[in-house]
Amino acid sequence: MSTAATEKRRTPVNIRKIAVTAVLAAAAAVIQLLEIPLPALIPGFIKLDFSELPALIASFVVSPLAGIPVCLIKNIIKLTTTSSAGVGELCNFLLGVAMVVPAGFIYKYKKTRIGALIACLAGCVISAGLSLFVNYYISYPVYYQLLAPEDVVLGLYQVINPNVKTIWEALIIFNIPFTFIKMLIDSVITFAVYKPLSNALKKIW
Repeated sequence: MSTAATEKRRTPVNIRKIAVTAVLAAAAAVIQLLEIPLPALIPGFIKLDFSELPALIASFVVSPLAGIPVCLIKNIIKLTTTSSAGVGELCNFLLGVAMVVPAGFIYKYKKTRIGALIACLAGCVISAGLSLFVNYYISYPVYYQLLAPEDVVLGLYQVINPNVKTIWEALIIFNIPFTFIKMLIDSVITFAVYKPLSNALKKIW
């Protein structure tokens, strides 16, 4: 088969993949607006959302790297209403990519339910672990300038747990489990919707 004929066959598929990725990015942007504060569990300036769900689906259905533009687009859109000078969106992007890309690559080479489970758990662990360093070295230094000094931010954690002595300790106790659970919820929902969604997309493709 000639190169031109091959390219002719590939192009419609690529266009459909781009379209699916764009739709998932739009869905992620909408979901990200539905933030849920959990002041009894973590300081109120940290909110729960499930916007990595469409990015994870993109990494599973389209390609492992398809989750990156989904994470990027949703955070670019969120910049229009940012209250963190963009640093919150940057951190959200980094942690989202740390979740969905490793999960996508693992699932690509082991497309079974066990493979999907391993992929999701690996993504959750990587993202949660990275959250310690992203928050400590990127987001929180900016929060100290925009929101409140370090001792005030630490005080927000101490309201929940008076035994917390440092921001580093607070991030280990609160933020790492928070990030892991957030990504785990996304994974559980993905398990519920992935099969019918994947079958529908395969028919389209």
